[in-house]
Amino acid sequence: MDKPEGSQGEQEPPVNKNKRHRKDKPWDNDTINHWEIQPFTKDDNPYGLLEESSFATLFPKYREKYLREVWPSVTKALKEHGIACELNLVEGSMTVRTTRKTWDPYIIVKARDLIKLLARSVPAPQALKVLQDDMQCDIIKIGGIIRNKEKFTKRRERLIGPNGATLKALELLTECYILVQGTTVSAMGPFKGLKQVRRIVEDCIKNKHPIYHIKTLMIKRELAKDPNLAEENWERFLPNFKKKNVQRHKPKKVREKKDYTPFPPPQQPSKVDLMIESGEYFLSEEQKRANANAHKAEKQEQRLEERRKEREAAFIAPKEKKKERSNDQDADTKNSVDKLKDKLKKNKKKKDKEKKMASYLM
Repeated sequence: MDKPEGSQGEQEPPVNKNKRHRKDKPWDNDTINHWEIQPFTKDDNPYGLLEESSFATLFPKYREKYLREVWPSVTKALKEHGIACELNLVEGSMTVRTTRKTWDPYIIVKARDLIKLLARSVPAPQALKVLQDDMQCDIIKIGGIIRNKEKFTKRRERLIGPNGATLKALELLTECYILVQGTTVSAMGPFKGLKQVRRIVEDCIKNKHPIYHIKTLMIKRELAKDPNLAEENWERFLPNFKKKNVQRHKPKKVREKKDYTPFPPPQQPSKVDLMIESGEYFLSEEQKRANANAHKAEKQEQRLEERRKEREAAFIAPKEKKKERSNDQDADTKNSVDKLKDKLKKNKKKKDKEKKMASYLM
């Protein structure tokens, strides 16, 4: 029997024992986008929910007036999804709960995020966008990252930037809405952008400037436009910022460590104990008043004496500094004296000689 052409020398590749019975699945297809969020309609759950779920959150006093104004629009938006809401001004709380008309099981979580954003000073038109399927939110707590309040305030201002420029740049690059309020940062946007925002915010409070992240995001944004670099590693294009250790200022006064003792320090005497010790406790009110006046008068005399001395000090002549003569000057003076002596001796000899000549001629 003749073998079919091309079968000689060709062998089927060995199949792994674990994948022997594996078949191609209908969802193992490159054309399907597994990250796409499918819309959830009323037809997907026509029977509603079995149990009632509810969430409540508190809001600060200064938000009460604004919430009262926008609450009708919030109620209308939640009613479309079958969610009931309540604003309690006595307790200062907002509550959302499911009803029999609720068909989306996840919308109660979205409603919870909505009241959280409203409590964190997010405007109502912006906060209502969180009810959409492609919009998520994240409330980042930054109050407990650093203890020093001054450093915390400076780093929070650094996150906002001059006239909000840094915050605006982050919003454009991450496609998220960001609001800094008190000790929290509210962010709204896609999952990818929220992850970047959380990292940038936490690094900023930990003393890493957000400009480094902004530069990296700008480079990634440009690289994403090139389809040839879609499956390549981008590490070679990204900047590598090295950390520099800046020397801190050393304190002027260095405290000496004292020896540890398990015993507490001795108790200091109170004011009453000091008054009993000095005898002032047993004086009458008049005597105490007289002592206080005498003490006051004594202090006044001391001040007058000090001021008098200050005024007299202006009329005291300063001490003149004596000029110190150097060794060279002493040597010059000594030489000039010796020369003068020699000159006088010569003159004397000359006069004596003239006197002898005069006496001889006489």
